[in-house]
Amino acid sequence: MTKKIYHLSTCDTCKRILKELQPLDDVELQDIKSEAITPAQLEEMKLLSGSYESLFSKRARMYKEKGLGSKDLKEEDYKGLILEHYTFLKRPVILIDNQLFIGNGKKEIAAAKDVLHS
Repeated sequence: MTKKIYHLSTCDTCKRILKELQPLDDVELQDIKSEAITPAQLEEMKLLSGSYESLFSKRARMYKEKGLGSKDLKEEDYKGLILEHYTFLKRPVILIDNQLFIGNGKKEIAAAKDVLHS
């Protein structure tokens, strides 16, 4: 059984969610700031989520700084931006077998918790 959480150790929301999901005994944690996401990992996430856009955070500070809101971004753009800088990945991304839970929405975290501890 594959259990992995991509998170940011400096993110308070990620810290709160990791606490909420305890116990995490057999879960691999990857801090995306110190251990960058590989193209293969991103590809796996994309296959499970259906698109790079679904993994992309439009809340990232760099999104506004780069003026990306006014650009017509394509799937390859989202992929490149996520690989270029960890801040563009919507966090956390929770992978449990072939299920992916993206972001910090209450329903998303509750669903991940149910699957994780079932």
